[in-house]
Amino acid sequence: MVHVYNCHPFSSQQIVQVEQEPGLVCCGGGALFVVATGGCKVEAYSVEREGCPLICRFATMGTVKSIRHSKIGDYLVTIEEKNSATYLRAYTNWRYQAEEKARVGVRLLGHLLRGASVRGGVQMEIIEIPLSERPVAVACCSLTGDLLVGCENTLVLFTLRRQNQQSLQNQSQQIVQSTWPNSPQSSSQSQGGQTSSNQNVSVLDFERSVILHLPKLKPKQVALCAGYVAVQAELEVLVLKLDASSEPKTFEDTPDINKADHLEDQVDFLVLQRHQELLGDRAKDCDISVSIEKTGLEDRGQYTLSYVLFRRFSPDFFQGCSVEETQLHSLQLYPLFTSKQSVSLEEPACVFCFFSLPTTGYLYSLKGGVELLSAYQYPEKVLEAVLTDHLLHVITKSALQCFTVRCAAVAARIEDPYIDTTMKACPPCSLEVCALRMQLFIGLRSVCVYGRHVILLSTADTETPEEPERNTLRRGLELKEHTMLTGIFLAVGIDPATTPALESLLSRPFLSRKWTISSPRETSTAGHGWNIYVVDTVPPLTLYQEMVEYSQRYAETNPQAQSLRHLLGEAHLLLRASLLQTSKQQENMEGESTVSPQTDAGGPAERQTAAQTDRDLEEALRQNCAQLGDCFSRSSQKDFHLALPYYRMSGLSVTEIISRNRPLPSSPHSYGAGFLFYLKHYLLEETEQSLSQEAADEVINIFSQSEPSQLVSVCACSPMTNVSPARTLQILRHLEDTAGVSVPLTITMATMMLLLDDLPQYTQLMERHAEMLLVYGFIEESRLLLHGGGGGGGQHTHIRPTALARQLAKSQPGLLVAAMVALHENNKVQLEQADHVFKELGCENCLQVDFWEAMLMASSQDPVIQELLFRLASVYIDRLANTSSDTHPNAPHTSSRRRPLKSVEDLINSCSHYGALYPWLTVLIPAHTTSCQHQEALHKLQSVLCGPSLSVGSVVPLLERLSDETLWGFSLHLLCATRMGQYDCSIEKLLDRCPQAIIAYANHQLQDKNMVLWWQKLLPELCNRTRAAADNSILLAALKETLVVVAMEMSPTEFLELIPDDGTASYFLPHLLTCSQRHLLA
Repeated sequence: MVHVYNCHPFSSQQIVQVEQEPGLVCCGGGALFVVATGGCKVEAYSVEREGCPLICRFATMGTVKSIRHSKIGDYLVTIEEKNSATYLRAYTNWRYQAEEKARVGVRLLGHLLRGASVRGGVQMEIIEIPLSERPVAVACCSLTGDLLVGCENTLVLFTLRRQNQQSLQNQSQQIVQSTWPNSPQSSSQSQGGQTSSNQNVSVLDFERSVILHLPKLKPKQVALCAGYVAVQAELEVLVLKLDASSEPKTFEDTPDINKADHLEDQVDFLVLQRHQELLGDRAKDCDISVSIEKTGLEDRGQYTLSYVLFRRFSPDFFQGCSVEETQLHSLQLYPLFTSKQSVSLEEPACVFCFFSLPTTGYLYSLKGGVELLSAYQYPEKVLEAVLTDHLLHVITKSALQCFTVRCAAVAARIEDPYIDTTMKACPPCSLEVCALRMQLFIGLRSVCVYGRHVILLSTADTETPEEPERNTLRRGLELKEHTMLTGIFLAVGIDPATTPALESLLSRPFLSRKWTISSPRETSTAGHGWNIYVVDTVPPLTLYQEMVEYSQRYAETNPQAQSLRHLLGEAHLLLRASLLQTSKQQENMEGESTVSPQTDAGGPAERQTAAQTDRDLEEALRQNCAQLGDCFSRSSQKDFHLALPYYRMSGLSVTEIISRNRPLPSSPHSYGAGFLFYLKHYLLEETEQSLSQEAADEVINIFSQSEPSQLVSVCACSPMTNVSPARTLQILRHLEDTAGVSVPLTITMATMMLLLDDLPQYTQLMERHAEMLLVYGFIEESRLLLHGGGGGGGQHTHIRPTALARQLAKSQPGLLVAAMVALHENNKVQLEQADHVFKELGCENCLQVDFWEAMLMASSQDPVIQELLFRLASVYIDRLANTSSDTHPNAPHTSSRRRPLKSVEDLINSCSHYGALYPWLTVLIPAHTTSCQHQEALHKLQSVLCGPSLSVGSVVPLLERLSDETLWGFSLHLLCATRMGQYDCSIEKLLDRCPQAIIAYANHQLQDKNMVLWWQKLLPELCNRTRAAADNSILLAALKETLVVVAMEMSPTEFLELIPDDGTASYFLPHLLTCSQRHLLA
């Protein structure tokens, strides 16, 4: 379906004053090239200047049948006829023919001019390009300047080469010196001043690179762009991708000889090919075989060929076109760059292929997957079409018409990965095309486009004397065809006269197609009334504004009309295409100035104008996004979600968007699904901006009318901090009456009471539910406690506690800690974010530690557990280092510090990472010998060190802050040494500092594999120490207990070996007797 809008894309037109009747026209490089009918002269006119003045004119070597211009290299290539022979020629440096008497050089391909021709300065060159077959069509690559020539059954690719003028002169001088070694150099020196200005001019030449053989395809038109090769026959289009590879690789694809012979046998029959469309890899399944013949003189690697697109059409006899007219035309490959690309250094982001039948045009995207973007249904027979960034220009016999294109939609998705997400949007590539207002002309024959200039060639219809003779011949062929087909049907038993459909079919002339050659009609010498028009299209911004004005008609009658949305989408793509074009405008301007010496380079004024245009386009795009957002915000269809990305791209504030979506008086309580979708997403984004009280109250009203179930989530959002609590509380109470009681709703109502400073009512509401149910409520709606962070994905600096969290920190710290633990375990907050919250609350020395202790009980992730244990050990050590151990402390901050939520006994009983205190610690440090807070920190640190999870080595450096001169400090160092397996050292230190604890230490630590230390380390150590201090009762008691243990574990013989030589027999004899009796019983 093609939409039609009454928007005029043309601004003005002028007529080019040419002296002779034009036969061919083409444009490029800011110039219009006109070839006179049947003549051998080309005239170039400037289309960028008022009045299209003549640039230059020059003669060709034959009658021009086809002409093309290449932007790269600024050369012309022609197919010419002379003396019944066809030639291919390239014209370079044609701009220097402003005076017709200027010198012209003629040379063959690959034979560069030398000697006086080079030293004489820059001149126009005519390059003869020899071919083994008659050329039919030519095309130039707009990116590389390479030349593609289509012959009868082959395609020949020529690579554009450049050689500096100075290098040619050096080569010429070397040849002269080698020929006349004694000749003076004065001539070359005299020419030095003349040639110095031309040393940087490049000389163009071509190198035949590769030949593609297509035995089953007769090219009518060809196209070349970025390695893509397109060839068009009468009813077939084939697109190939030609890549140069450094690896040797052969490509063999020989035609099926038997099949070719079989088709040759059927020469007397009409074979109608069926319609076929093969895209991507499937295109290789077509019956068109292609073989590569490399012909380059230099070995630059091999070429690989891949099929991209194949399309075959069957003749359609019922579309108002004769068989001769039913053929393809206007083949074009069109590149498109994104704003992030450099035109000169990179491949295009998109390549499009366009071709057309008389009644339908087809636009394909080739890169990133072959896809049919649009099919253009023309209202009448189209003669020619040209594709541009913004529009498709087509001509009929009497009109110029424009259709919109979808190239910008493809490029936008390649350029920006956020397209088609909640961040950004763009109308789809499949959006139906539209036709704009047409411009009427008389006798249009051809069209070409340069920038914003559309060049049209028109001639009046005049019947030549040969026309009646041609019509008589055609009627004779039609009669012969009808007789032949009637005989065929009668031979198989079918009488066409009895079947009206067959009779109608036979009345159509189509068999003559096999031997009828369709060629462009020659203009009669008696013709008159020809013109060349240069029609300027309006600037894209002007056309956009007209589309917006046109769309207001739909907006006033039906704001949800599909046509309104479609027209705004067309305007959006028009702006996107313009932004892509302006991003490359300066680069293209510089490129044109390098190849066009007569044009002025873009100065600061032009750059400033281009920058202003770019800003205007961006502002227009934002306005268009706002209008599209309005369309989708009121939509109740499946695409209402597009309101979100379009509103985001518009740059409007949420207050402005709310004002644009206020319901009409006729429907006071109706809000669109797209608007509600946008509003919910905005509130869920956790932005730093807060709505004003008026806007926040309006949001509450919107959701109370449209989606009451979302009120709790809306009230909990950070932008709603300025909402009126009294009014919101009334709405929430009404919701509770209608929907019932829920924990999140109760917490939300308590928050409103808190904002009203009504603490009794706040407390009453919070006491409605048990603490565990409140925790579940916070899990369901975490924003009641925390704002920012985006559900655990943001940085901790972006998260902050709510007023409710601050109140809980004062009145219910246990509930706050439990809620934070639950949020962490449900991935709604990260550990660093929780730490930041407690710092914001000023509770980093109390509630934060309680949170870490509670996290140890809940977490099952080993990395988190190790991190928490290290943090807690650090806190305990810091408290011990900064807290007095006196039982009556005088420091004011220690007496005012809040008691922790969990005591050491609670942690030992509920958390496996806290171990029970070793018995010898009680002997070493009697209870109530330190202050309460100091003892709490000491016991928790000892419990962590006694537990199974802490990596002791990580906290040893931290313990250096604590001196071992005190018994509690000594106990910590001894614990670490014991956990690290340093028993020998620990026994010695314990005997030195507190020998009364040695037996308790040994009974607990020297077990199992460490039992041998009783007699290997402890017994010898006690014997030595009692020998030195025989009156030490503590050591003697410890020695006696040690002998009891040793006697129970060893044999009598082993026990005797342990008794010291100077020991008293009476002291050791009872233990030896006990050992012997146990041994006998065993």
